[in-house]
Amino acid sequence: MAVGVLDSHTKSSISGSTFLDRGSLEEQEPPAPLRSYLCLTMLACFCPAYPVNIVALVFSVMSRNSYYRGDYDGSRRLGRNALYVSTASIIIGLIVIAITCIVHFATMDH
Repeated sequence: MAVGVLDSHTKSSISGSTFLDRGSLEEQEPPAPLRSYLCLTMLACFCPAYPVNIVALVFSVMSRNSYYRGDYDGSRRLGRNALYVSTASIIIGLIVIAITCIVHFATMDH
């Protein structure tokens, strides 16, 4: 095998000997499980902002699936999206609950 035809996982030193790169895929262990925020998204499903809740839940499940397929960057990105959407869902749900209470108590007959 010629020096110019080495695969991407081997490197050659100045003296001409070759060695495996420490960052090669065969030697790397998967990182610790990334945050998919599944519990938070399930909690957000109880808030009255239903289309947004379901989107957060889908992002969370997709984050877990990406991690198990080995796509760690995609898993991190989808987990972050699940966090943002579930937080927005909780805030929207609290606003809806507050408006409903205000309207209900403002229109009550004394």
